[in-house]
Amino acid sequence: MSTRKISELALLGLIGTSLFGLTACSPDIPVESPVGESSSVASSALAGKVTSQEEGAMEGVVVSAQREGSPIIVSVVSNEQGEYRFPQDRLDAGSYAISIRAVGYDLASEGSVELATNAATLNLQLTTTRSLSAQLSNTEWMISAPGSFEEKQYFDDCTMCHTLQQPMTSRYGPDEMAKVVQRMGAHTLNSTPAFPHFKSFVAEMLSEPLTEEEIDKGRYFSGINLSGADTWQFPFQTLPRPSGKATQVIMTTYDLPRPNSAPHDALVGPDGNIWYNDFVSPYIGKLDPRTGEVTEYDLPVPKPGFATGSHGIDFSDDGLIYATGMHQSYVVEFNPNTEEMKTLQFPHWQVDNAGNDSRVTVLDPSAKSVNGQIWVNGYKGGELGVAYQVNPETNEWTEVTHPASAPLHNAYDVVADSQNNMYGFNMNREHVWKTDAKTLETKFYPIPTPGAGGRRGNVDLKDRLWWAQYRGNGIGMFDPETETIKEWPLPTPWTSPYDAEFDEETYVWTGGMNNDLAVRLNVETGEFTEYLLPFETNIRHVDVQMSDNPNNLSSFWVVGQINGRITHVEPLVP
Repeated sequence: MSTRKISELALLGLIGTSLFGLTACSPDIPVESPVGESSSVASSALAGKVTSQEEGAMEGVVVSAQREGSPIIVSVVSNEQGEYRFPQDRLDAGSYAISIRAVGYDLASEGSVELATNAATLNLQLTTTRSLSAQLSNTEWMISAPGSFEEKQYFDDCTMCHTLQQPMTSRYGPDEMAKVVQRMGAHTLNSTPAFPHFKSFVAEMLSEPLTEEEIDKGRYFSGINLSGADTWQFPFQTLPRPSGKATQVIMTTYDLPRPNSAPHDALVGPDGNIWYNDFVSPYIGKLDPRTGEVTEYDLPVPKPGFATGSHGIDFSDDGLIYATGMHQSYVVEFNPNTEEMKTLQFPHWQVDNAGNDSRVTVLDPSAKSVNGQIWVNGYKGGELGVAYQVNPETNEWTEVTHPASAPLHNAYDVVADSQNNMYGFNMNREHVWKTDAKTLETKFYPIPTPGAGGRRGNVDLKDRLWWAQYRGNGIGMFDPETETIKEWPLPTPWTSPYDAEFDEETYVWTGGMNNDLAVRLNVETGEFTEYLLPFETNIRHVDVQMSDNPNNLSSFWVVGQINGRITHVEPLVP
């Protein structure tokens, strides 16, 4: 194992413990110290108004600032009057780049702004973009493109690895596109354009005749891409910009220093650092949110030639870190205090067949102290996933089996409750289930909405299970006391939430894998607030933190798996 500390990227001269930044501005825009300004402007490091010729004052524009040489980016959102404001304790003096996110618009010109010790004003003029297609989120492509619900679900196979820009801007006809679909299916699920990992049986897979589904996908994709015309034959539909409460937020984004970083999970550790794993490369990392300093630790590669990268990472209740090696088929145990690492190899780590490879995907060690066991999800090559109870001391893996009469039950996620019982669910299954830690007997509970399924989730202090209904576009909650399930559909279609977590007070958080929305649900009122992130993300795992603010509001950590960034979302109002 080797350790790399990337200290040269630590931000110099920032004040406070919560930091942010921006990207790309205009040298022609005047910057001045306002005279007679309001108290809100006076308490700001930088403030201004966002306008356009088309709309005048613009609400819901994400404005970002990044100090030169810093990995930290701070973002705020313009209010109903088009005004934005960076609090004084968030930006120090220095040279900043400014950028915006508002679908359909660009900054009129680019440049930078110098901030001194006094408050500064910078008004931003936006202009209609010349390339709206390049700004569309996956959700906006989905709501724009013609096709049935079943056809649009084909997009899921694309967005696992990249955005819909690739298939929508392609010029392949139906026959060529069907072959592309077949080739995409030969990639591992942790592939990206920069890391196009293939399954070990790629040659055999590509020699097979095309399936009916591959042919149908080729037909559908080629019917809506640029294979028949130079422009798309359907109007673009875009999501509304944030408004109201969704504009009252501060977001801090951290650029990870290694090129092509792909963080999959990120969580706040007991030490206050943010710990993450990399989906495509063999690393786990530690981010100091006060300075932006990053330290990475190499993971083992016992299967050369197979895809590297990790799918899950979590803390056990004794302070150790456990992470999965996915296609390298192991769990690693890491002590953050001593930096010692131990590998727990999956017993079936060399079972690679039937067009797939062995892999270990998710785990939950959070209640290890109950019985010395952790829960892990593993796949023998070509078989459905199986939950295992694993003893880290002996590396003994006990498979959880079910009678033939049980519903289909391979878990996408495994979640431990306080007694180290296990919840399981899958985005393609109709149930959640609970496995007893002592007897390994399992009870199944049907999900009310057909096809809603579940992807990732967490338990709260009452042992209630909260999960993201990826297929059902909602949030689910199972109450073990009443053995009932409650569901909340998300307000924006095709959000495709990946993970969900309750803050133990009022709010459940989730994130849109397809539209860069951090979504907060008030479980008492049913109110949703959707915060637009400053950058394209492909949200996977989420982590909720109680923040030190007057309203005791929870905040939200989320990774940018396709852009090598980690973002902290801090609401300012309930």
